[in-house]
Amino acid sequence: MEYKEILEAARKITAPNCMACPVCNGRACGNNVPGPGSKFPGNAAARNFEKWQEIFVNMDTLCQNVVDPDVSFELFGRRFAAPIFVAPLGAVDMHYGPKYNDLQYNAELIKAAADCGILAFTGDGVNPDIMRDATRESAANGGVSIPTIKPWDRETVFSKLDMVVENHVFAAAMDVDAAGLPFLKKLGGKAGSKTVEQMREIIDYAARPFIIKGVMTVAGAKKAVEAGAAGIVVSNHGGRVQGGVPATAEVLGEIADAVKGQTVIFVDGGIRSGVDVFRALALGADAVLVGRPFATMMYGAGGAGVKVLLDKLVAELKGTMGMCGAASLKDITRDKIRF
Repeated sequence: MEYKEILEAARKITAPNCMACPVCNGRACGNNVPGPGSKFPGNAAARNFEKWQEIFVNMDTLCQNVVDPDVSFELFGRRFAAPIFVAPLGAVDMHYGPKYNDLQYNAELIKAAADCGILAFTGDGVNPDIMRDATRESAANGGVSIPTIKPWDRETVFSKLDMVVENHVFAAAMDVDAAGLPFLKKLGGKAGSKTVEQMREIIDYAARPFIIKGVMTVAGAKKAVEAGAAGIVVSNHGGRVQGGVPATAEVLGEIADAVKGQTVIFVDGGIRSGVDVFRALALGADAVLVGRPFATMMYGAGGAGVKVLLDKLVAELKGTMGMCGAASLKDITRDKIRF
């Protein structure tokens, strides 16, 4: 199946929650929840997409001919096919449809991503089987995934990290911005925001590279580095936890200027093409996360859809690199873009 065919197949399953739009720009879903929409006023996902389009790439073909750019990427001692990873999603049956529950989605996604030479960040939930099964599936695929834990209480976080360690998963993450999710807020003091000291304790307990997802300010990035984070994800959770937030493209550059080289910088939110990946890397990201488009590919064609989308993104990235005189990822510098 080709990309458009997979979208059409997905739409029959995910509508009306997700319309599997030809371009996933956040406009059709708005604040549609259940579904992949944003919190009121419902424009954060659309703003994420739109702000990437306001960044232009500088063509430069007066250079050595770039025939096949090198897009391989090393993360925590492992080499991956591209700096493009799958973002974590949760409650997929509620937001996208009953074809998958979280356990089934994670299992198929982890294997598909590993087969493609990349990895998937996986989600978390109130059902402890989600983390248990995701870490076991990761173990079956060489430990290559990044389980993303919600900011639960200390005991719960540690119990989930025990699963990560037991299954020799090579890295872990926490989406700290999930503190704003309604089901976590209902738990009161048992879950929520973390101090630098609390995060440092969690990272020390993990005893492996740990990524903090949900960083949107320079101050937050510096605190993540202080806590010992091996990586951060510049992410606003697609506006699902707080309305009125800036787009990730609007804050990425200043965050990269502040902590580049001190921690691996990922960015998530509105990245929908290989040109967007190029823009993000030029702004200072080391790698990107893509979420919703991989979900529609999974719903439309299962694991095979993951390869179709990744191949599309990589081809677009390589094409842009060739036209902008970048033979490898390190050549994608700030001077390659303009606003």
